[in-house]
Amino acid sequence: MKLASAKGESADLLFELLTEELPPRTLLKLSTALTQGIVSGLDKACVAHGKSRSFATPRRLAVWVKACAERRGPPVSASFDASGAPTQAATAFAKSCQVAVSELEHLNTEKGSWLVHRAVEAGATTVGLLGDIIKQAIASLPIAKRMRWGSNAAEFVRPVRGVLLLFGDEVVPLEILGITAGRVTAGHRFHAKRAIVINSAKSYEAQLLRAKVVADFRKRRERIRSGVLAAGVGVDMTLVDDQLLDEVTALVEWPVPIAGQYDERFLALPREVVVATVQGHQRYFPVERSDGKLSGWFVTVSNIESRDPVKVREGNERVVRPRLSDAAFFWDQDLKINLEAHAAKLAGVIFQAKLGNYAEKARRVKMLAEAIGNRLSAGPEVSRAAELAKADLMTAMVGEFPELQGTMGRYYALAQGESTAVALAIEEHYRPRFAGDALPTSTLGQALALADKIDTLVGIFAIDLKPTGTKDPFGLRRAALGVLRILLEGKLNLDLYELLGFSAMAQPVQKTKVAEEVYDFIVERFRGLLLERNDGSTAEMIDAVLADRGHSPLDVDTRLQALKEFLKHPDANVLTGLNKRIANILKKAQIGNEVRVDTTSLTEPAEVRLHQVLAEVSSSVLEAAAAGHYSLSLKLLMGLRASVDDFFEHVMVMDEQ
Repeated sequence: MKLASAKGESADLLFELLTEELPPRTLLKLSTALTQGIVSGLDKACVAHGKSRSFATPRRLAVWVKACAERRGPPVSASFDASGAPTQAATAFAKSCQVAVSELEHLNTEKGSWLVHRAVEAGATTVGLLGDIIKQAIASLPIAKRMRWGSNAAEFVRPVRGVLLLFGDEVVPLEILGITAGRVTAGHRFHAKRAIVINSAKSYEAQLLRAKVVADFRKRRERIRSGVLAAGVGVDMTLVDDQLLDEVTALVEWPVPIAGQYDERFLALPREVVVATVQGHQRYFPVERSDGKLSGWFVTVSNIESRDPVKVREGNERVVRPRLSDAAFFWDQDLKINLEAHAAKLAGVIFQAKLGNYAEKARRVKMLAEAIGNRLSAGPEVSRAAELAKADLMTAMVGEFPELQGTMGRYYALAQGESTAVALAIEEHYRPRFAGDALPTSTLGQALALADKIDTLVGIFAIDLKPTGTKDPFGLRRAALGVLRILLEGKLNLDLYELLGFSAMAQPVQKTKVAEEVYDFIVERFRGLLLERNDGSTAEMIDAVLADRGHSPLDVDTRLQALKEFLKHPDANVLTGLNKRIANILKKAQIGNEVRVDTTSLTEPAEVRLHQVLAEVSSSVLEAAAAGHYSLSLKLLMGLRASVDDFFEHVMVMDEQ
């Protein structure tokens, strides 16, 4: 077969892995990575190509790369020197194609001209090229744990049942994961049991659609969204959670939305409990009324187009009822015991072997939360909130629905008469749980959330279990970012280093300089966070403000904003240059920061004027800086330019006389 004809013709590449059901939560990630891997491999092999498309269903990953054509070499502009002689880039490309430079052709595109090699290549060469590219793409997939099946030595995330590989309308008979590629795939597991012979990449999607498979993930996702919304029209509005939508899309190949109903008595349960049952456990979309309350309806998405949809609906209703009945039982049982009694049981649950149980962690968090609360004027209720913060971990409801920790603590606290502030702090102290999550809104919640995260960070670092590579079992990177977000977005000017030291003293395992270690770890996250904001701050600006090792992240950020404003001033470069010059002079003279000026030695008018101006503005500059008004302090310093310029123009610096 040929990679491209002598006339430069191209062909589409289609690759598919047919598997057992793939993990739904990672399906889209695997699909994207496979496409990127194949496209990247083609680029590295200098194979020109058109656009690519991904296909992903519960039982397949596929990639379509359009118009794979000639091997593309270096740009023409980099291929010949001024005299027209070929450069090293051109000769190396010609050598890789086993031709002379004179046999290479020019390809003109909108992006420029390139050297290319168009030729009919032997089948073995093409097979080797595509085989290496695809195998490398598969090997590089982000799979946490691979498995084997049968007597096959190959490994993949799930057993592979078939491989399809077409170049144009021809099969590339490669062996991939122990299976020889062909042109046969499968349609829907129940609606289309016959094998499907794929004619070409262009017919792939349409052939699968006829076999009751919507192969394109995004098209299937939109079909589910519109179908779910339509199914809920007669019973109010369906709540479409994007994360659930992605997961359901990864679970079905032929989506059929069906509305169902559960007993209204379950609506007496906390809303989050019903949603966790219906949405989290059953993968149903809950439906709410126009007033925002749950309606008692749900929409499920079946993977079968049944002849009797009523039976399907009744079956799903039968499944969800016992789930909700269990939740109602947990709710009733938990309310029979107050949170203090639940909290007492924390002593029987280990947080970490070397760091003790959850009751001991709760005591450390309480001490730190009280210290933070004093600095934030949070009031005396911070102690009560800290005492009850972890109590709901011992409830039956959180045992069944771990994602409701904190949320159930709020409900149980309110039920036993705790104040709204304490109840809210119990829920908020877990925030932010993930990137982009909401932050604590109350001062009590902020104090408790900071204390909990700082205790975890310092404790785990004290026993030398800090994150390595991609492994972070205790979520320390997330905790560090959470601390930073609470301080920055909450405008809390707290001495983080001091709080880390306070927490370190309370740990059951004492380690020298653990506060410094955690501080440096948080600063690394801080630098990345500042860069990600994309607000005009450069890496140099960020490094400049971090070099001072300020203990308050909010203060560091304030300095960064002041620096950005200062550098916009037309005199900024001049002033920074003067500052550098002065610093170098002082360094050469071995003079430290503490300098006393002997005014009787000032004889030149320029140095006398500079000293007078410095005396006039120094107190204002220092006062502004002490108050955190860094922009004002820099603005005041800008007024020194004329006097400093005059000094360097008329005074001989370092004059021994």
